[in-house]
Amino acid sequence: MNQTIDTIIFDLGGVLVDWNPVYLYKKVFNTHEKVTWFLENVCTSDWNVEQDGGRTIAEANAQKIKECPEYKTEILMFYDRWEEMFSGSIEQMVKIQQYLIHQTNYKVVALTNWSAETWDRGVALFPFLKDFDEVLVSGKENTRKPFDEIYKLALKRFEIENPATAVFVDDNLNNVLAARKNGLHAIHYKSTLQYIEELQKLNIKIGL
Repeated sequence: MNQTIDTIIFDLGGVLVDWNPVYLYKKVFNTHEKVTWFLENVCTSDWNVEQDGGRTIAEANAQKIKECPEYKTEILMFYDRWEEMFSGSIEQMVKIQQYLIHQTNYKVVALTNWSAETWDRGVALFPFLKDFDEVLVSGKENTRKPFDEIYKLALKRFEIENPATAVFVDDNLNNVLAARKNGLHAIHYKSTLQYIEELQKLNIKIGL
């Protein structure tokens, strides 16, 4: 595992952009308790992640409205007002992304759990997402993290012959553990400073 790193792989949500459905639904419901209940019982993480894996928004909405018809209006808001779920970019991490892309020789790519149907909307919100050498969007591939299939696909797509030459960062521990299982160096993102320190252990210097 003492290989020289030549490829840096970013997750996006929770690493470069701050996405949380709470940001939208706190405008919709008048108490925090109602927001929490709705996101734990109606538009849940398990429901949303299926769109990241390739299910269409139309299919997702139809299924959920059938289950919870009394919340039809609020369910449809999830994707109709999807942009309101972002508080913005994680600025220091974007500075690191830009430094690595423009001032180093590393291959800098992204591996994201993201619906194919909202990807272009995300790029419109955050143009720096276009700066990667390549982005693998789970929803376009009909698979997602933490399944082994998407890591194997990423290694092939990003032309990584030896996974020990790449380092991946994700805020989701399950995704990090799966990356390690597939041979990648993987950092569980908690803060920008912690990320920089982990990169330094791999002899990757961030000159900001």
